[in-house]
Amino acid sequence: MANLFVIFISGFFLAAIVGLLASWLDRKISARLQFRVGPPWYQPLIDIIKLLGKETLLPQGATRWIFLGAPLIGLAGAIVTSLLLLAVGQSSGFIGDLIVVLYFLSLPSLAMIIGGSASRNPLSALGSSREMKLILAYELPFILATFALVAKAGTLVLGDLVAWQAANSWFILKLSGVISFVVSLLVIQAKAGLAPFDIAEAEQEIAAGPLLEYSGPPLAVFKLTKAMLLFVLPFFLVTLYLGGADNWWPLKYLFVLTLMVLIKNTNPRLRSDQALRFFWGPVTLLAIIGFLLAVLGC
Repeated sequence: MANLFVIFISGFFLAAIVGLLASWLDRKISARLQFRVGPPWYQPLIDIIKLLGKETLLPQGATRWIFLGAPLIGLAGAIVTSLLLLAVGQSSGFIGDLIVVLYFLSLPSLAMIIGGSASRNPLSALGSSREMKLILAYELPFILATFALVAKAGTLVLGDLVAWQAANSWFILKLSGVISFVVSLLVIQAKAGLAPFDIAEAEQEIAAGPLLEYSGPPLAVFKLTKAMLLFVLPFFLVTLYLGGADNWWPLKYLFVLTLMVLIKNTNPRLRSDQALRFFWGPVTLLAIIGFLLAVLGC
């Protein structure tokens, strides 16, 4: 039990620290691209600490336990996913842990939907509706892209997927791997809530959407979860497509993170209908092509 607690705390702090630094890097690169100075490296941590000291306000008519419990659901999803991905580096895993990771990666988005709906605010409800539409749009191509590697390696164990890449080559070096990587990159952009898929929060339109009524520690938990996703999501792609957590994993991680930041800063926000057509149309088609190529051995 003590060892499990140590592993849990270690995974949480690693994901939180790297995630907060990634959040700073995102803001810093974005600022430089816009000819601004940008924040200091410790600013994301200061923002979290400041929110922890604020009062928690409960909206009138909100369902208290759902409203306050939703942020913890999202945080739990990010923590468990980080633990499962870090365990791959220790050559451990279990049958089907890839499917478990896919389930837990959906928890932060579901937490935003639940929290926004429980707040009884019309703008929050609108943001929750947008997030729900996004989930329905991107989950199918994400699963197809992920299972392209499963089709080549013949296993659902993350550790075995990494071992297969070590014995053969990185999956991204295959034609099916390139296509699946592009699809997965676009999907994690939406899962992280970054432009052009920041439709649910859309500050200029619906004032932060599902998070509008949140304040104090619950808002801090949501912000921390979003920062941790900037570690978990790119690291998931490193595990699937770039050979996993070897000695070069920081460079691989920075490569994926930089791509996400560049996509964010070079594309305007899409409308909900545009995002749905994009994911259900060309992205799903690409995912199907990548999966079929993987089945054919390409």
